Amino acid sequence: MQSILTEQEIVTDLLTSEKHHTSTINTFITESTCSNLRQNLKDILNEEHSIHENIYNLMNQKGWYPTSDAQAQDVQKVKDKFNSLQV
Repeated sequence: MQSILTEQEIVTDLLTSEKHHTSTINTFITESTCSNLRQNLKDILNEEHSIHENIYNLMNQKGWYPTSDAQAQDVQKVKDKFNSLQV
């Protein structure tokens, strides 16, 4: 029996792939010693982030990736934690 993926499953897979792509490209950027290559990878990373945003917006619009705004105190906690980690 052949299984057919739904639109939601396909788009979810696309989003997961984009997350992997951006992570991998970011690793390449940080490990590259060639400035030209690093800049090209940064340009590609920017494009990947745009694609990721478009996929996310589609999913959110269709109700497949619902989000809610963070509470002010939660945002402050994250800021405080991040600031405490900086040297």
